[in-house]
Amino acid sequence: MLAGKRAKRVGDMLLREIADVLVKKVRDPRVQGVTLSGIRMSKDLKHARVYYSVLGDDAAVQKALQGLDSAKGFIKREAGIRLDLKYIPEIQFRHDPSLDKGDHLEKIFRKLKSEETSDLT
Repeated sequence: MLAGKRAKRVGDMLLREIADVLVKKVRDPRVQGVTLSGIRMSKDLKHARVYYSVLGDDAAVQKALQGLDSAKGFIKREAGIRLDLKYIPEIQFRHDPSLDKGDHLEKIFRKLKSEETSDLT
């Protein structure tokens, strides 16, 4: 049980540091508008899957992934400087479609509301 708690704690710290590095130090325009939505650490703390969201079509998602992958070495180096860990995990970025789904549902709700309003008049 202790290993799971440590993985969560280290994952949360790593996610905060990655987000901070993305906002303050990464100048790649491909990562503009990227939101980090979560992290999943392996139990041995050697691998981290970082989930990101970005509004836009599949091309925007791929462009963001290319920017994140391009900055991966820099992000890992910066996290290593900031965190007091013996080993900095290998980072793998994965798209999290939940932001897109939420945006899609919001559009549907707006459309239904406007149809409902027009039916009442």
